[in-house]
Amino acid sequence: ANRAVAIVSSVYNYAIDELGIYSGPNPAAKIKKNYEAPRERFAQADEMPRLVSAMADDPLGDFFLLALLTGARRANLQAMRKSELNLDEGLWRVPITKNGTSQNVTLSPEAVIILRNRIGASDKREDYVFPGKGKTGHLTEPKTAWARILKAADIEDLRIHDLRRTLGSWQAKTGASLTII
Repeated sequence: ANRAVAIVSSVYNYAIDELGIYSGPNPAAKIKKNYEAPRERFAQADEMPRLVSAMADDPLGDFFLLALLTGARRANLQAMRKSELNLDEGLWRVPITKNGTSQNVTLSPEAVIILRNRIGASDKREDYVFPGKGKTGHLTEPKTAWARILKAADIEDLRIHDLRRTLGSWQAKTGASLTII
């Protein structure tokens, strides 16, 4: 219900602000949203070996492993370009993040190995690290592969976005500073 209200609100705001085809109040503005408990799920210690093993056995496993190793948002990882990577420096320059700014992501040695292997095995003319056949030219929807990995790992209720939380949670457990996390 909250997502439906957000969509309706966005449509009306667009019609009011951008198109100028509606001049009344946004009818979704006064709808009280339902309470949503913040999600706190992340991969637990007993799940990690099974999860990583399932990733290793899946054709798209390196996508999810990079999500876990970098903490990057799914959309940024899907649109990752070879031209944004400096593997010698262990750096990925994300040109536009969710908040509209660019960001430098430090790549662990393991992430660099995965990227070197993936780039070395790819079509040299293709700039996307995770190419796709659709209009965008890159991977757009990895949910089927994610479901396959979760089934192989015998894990339930873990979302792709939870990999970001998993990285942060494990960093916190090992004493990393909030700046690093």
